[in-house]
Amino acid sequence: MSDLHGKVAFITGAAHGQGRAVALALAREGVHIVAFDLAKPLAYPGYALGSESELDSLKREAEAMGVSCLIAQGDVRRDADIKRAVDEAVGTLGRIDILFNNAGICAYGLVHELPEEEWDAMLDINLKGAWLVAKRVIPVMMAQKSGVILNNSSIAGLRGKNRLSHYAASKWGLVGLTKSWAIELAPYTIRVNSIHPTGVNTPMNDGLAELEGTTTQEIAERSAGNLLPVPWVEPEDVSAMVLFLVSDKARYVTGSQFVLDAGLLTR
Repeated sequence: MSDLHGKVAFITGAAHGQGRAVALALAREGVHIVAFDLAKPLAYPGYALGSESELDSLKREAEAMGVSCLIAQGDVRRDADIKRAVDEAVGTLGRIDILFNNAGICAYGLVHELPEEEWDAMLDINLKGAWLVAKRVIPVMMAQKSGVILNNSSIAGLRGKNRLSHYAASKWGLVGLTKSWAIELAPYTIRVNSIHPTGVNTPMNDGLAELEGTTTQEIAERSAGNLLPVPWVEPEDVSAMVLFLVSDKARYVTGSQFVLDAGLLTR
């Protein structure tokens, strides 16, 4: 039996893409899932985000594996939404062992042309949202004296990116949170790490391609430049890394950054 069996994971941005892949991978290991997602469109970035139907199908798939799956529709920028979901998770499942801070958006814009509202949306969702969720989950983990927090950053959290200064700023910020939280929470046996994928084959690519008037392949080739001959990695590659980092196999790993970049940062 997996050492993860019976644990509870709170996952943001769970409806599709990386969040969904991680939720299903954890469910296969016997982990109960709390799937948090806005599940409706936003004016910015303007492409399709997760949906209620995707949350519903995630619940069905996870529960077919014999675990519980709570659906929490909410905005990572709204503390009331987060509190409601965390309270329901603890009230129903008794604990939260894993937090995967995954909710995020991406869009292009030259630094001197970015409207202030687009800067604010990027930082509020990608960075402030991670803090707001953790702020509610951490006391639960402190009371348990155990837990794992994994922040989903990006290769843009370790290098600059053309026309993505607001995105890169949000992802670099997650590294600062990761390292600081690792220091603060170590006395409670709570581990905190960040992961840094290259481009991932998710619906976000389709959205960016639509905004740019191009194809997903061109988006991947333009933004990635991987050493290995692939345009992107798959969500299942991300979930495999997550499974290791939240498991007891990584019990002494904290405050670190883990790169899944097909060699991009070696260039």
